[in-house]
Amino acid sequence: GVELMKIAMLSSPPSLEIRAAREAAGLSQDAAAALLYKARGTWAQWEAREGSPNHRAMDPAFWELFQLKARPKPG
Repeated sequence: GVELMKIAMLSSPPSLEIRAAREAAGLSQDAAAALLYKARGTWAQWEAREGSPNHRAMDPAFWELFQLKARPKPG
């Protein structure tokens, strides 16, 4: 249905959004990368400015996983 179409149309998040989400969660690049079983260098590439030689787009699946794992735990 419509929900499945929304999921299928996800794209890579902008680097500024990635950084803002990490900072809002109170995480360092090391800690955020560890949540996704990635190296800190990979996380730094995701946060690098679009168009810079160091930038690498984050796969939408990693973005969704980060959002799920970084959200505050209830209780």
